[in-house]
Amino acid sequence: MLDRFARFSLAISEIDRCWHKLAAEEMAKYELNSPHAVYLTTLYRFEDGITAAKLAELCCKNKADVSRMVAILEAKGLVYKKAVGDNFYRAQLRLTEKGIQAARQVQRRAALAVELAGSGMTDNDREIFYRCLERIATNLQTLSKEGLPQQ
Repeated sequence: MLDRFARFSLAISEIDRCWHKLAAEEMAKYELNSPHAVYLTTLYRFEDGITAAKLAELCCKNKADVSRMVAILEAKGLVYKKAVGDNFYRAQLRLTEKGIQAARQVQRRAALAVELAGSGMTDNDREIFYRCLERIATNLQTLSKEGLPQQ
């Protein structure tokens, strides 16, 4: 059991470390950090924009983090807020043309990284891997909310 925990923990930590390193290299071109990659690529999926609350939900981040990141992306000219009616409460966050280009480039590079990281895996291996990974994530989310059972 301990061996399984150690293997799992070390593999997840190494994947996270490598992902942040690769994302940081890509985001440096825009004078941004690795966490911005997730925000850019998420916003890219929503041409008509999304609210900060929805962005927080999709990126699994809190609203304060989203607010900080969006402010930085706005300052870089990659994101803008489109008011709903005559106020900015629940404004739609949208990528600027510059943001769309950046997000498209980051998306292409991320796709390449995922493809190369999965080299040597069959389509069946990949299907099983992602199904298992999603199950583990869901189970850990439940455990983190409810706590570990007492034994």
